[in-house]
Amino acid sequence: MKLLIIEDDKYLSATIKETTKEMFEAEQAFDGEEGLYLAEQNIFDCIILDIMLPNMNGYKVLQELRKNQIKTPVIMLTAKDGIDDKIQGFKVGADDYLVKPFHREELLLRLEAIVRRAGGDLKEHVISFKELKMNLKNKTAYIGDETVKLNGKQFDLLEYLINNKNTILTKEQIFDRIWGFESDTSTTVVEVYCSNVRKSLKKFGYDQYIKTFRGLGYMLIENGEGNV
Repeated sequence: MKLLIIEDDKYLSATIKETTKEMFEAEQAFDGEEGLYLAEQNIFDCIILDIMLPNMNGYKVLQELRKNQIKTPVIMLTAKDGIDDKIQGFKVGADDYLVKPFHREELLLRLEAIVRRAGGDLKEHVISFKELKMNLKNKTAYIGDETVKLNGKQFDLLEYLINNKNTILTKEQIFDRIWGFESDTSTTVVEVYCSNVRKSLKKFGYDQYIKTFRGLGYMLIENGEGNV
C-alpha cells in the first residue's frame, strides 16, 4: 500500500515513514503545495496531513482534494487539541485526527482502523471483497477453500481494484500504479491483464463485478453486472 506524508517537520516525517514501513511504501512532501501536487498526480491508500504547513495549510490542501473528487482517507496532524480545529478538519473531509505529540502505537492503530473501514486488514495482511480473500503477504487469493489463480501483476491489479471498489480507475491510473511511469510497455497492457483477471474469476462468478467503461477504465462494483 502507498502512504503520502505531508509534514514540514523533516524529523517527524522521517519517523512516521520508518514507523509505517512494514505497512506502506511512503512518499514525503514538506509543504502544502508539493503535497497537493503529489496527491493529485498519484494514487495513495492513505494520506497523513499536517495542518500548519508552508505555502498552503492542511485545511486548504484537503479542501482542494475533496473538491477534485479525491477520496483518499486522510489523517490530519495538529499541535492543538481544540475542538474547533477538529470540527474544521472534519468539515473539509478529514477521516481522523491525531494530536502531536503522539505515540507510535496510536498512529498504527488509527492507520489500521482506516484501512479496515476500506475493506482491508493490516495486521493480517488480508483484504476482501465479498467471499474473495487476498493475502498480501504471501500473494495468494482464495474464495472459500478454492485458490484463485493469479500471476504476478494480475494479483496486484485485483488488489488495486478491491482497495478502490466502486470507484472508476482510469487505464492511466492503473498503469502508473502497477507498471510505473518508467515502464517500457503501454497502457494497452491494462486491457490484457484485466481480461486475464476476469478469466481467473469466471469460474467463481466474480468476473461480473469488474465493469469496463469504454475509453475510460475499470471499476469493481458491489452489485450488478460488469458488462462492457
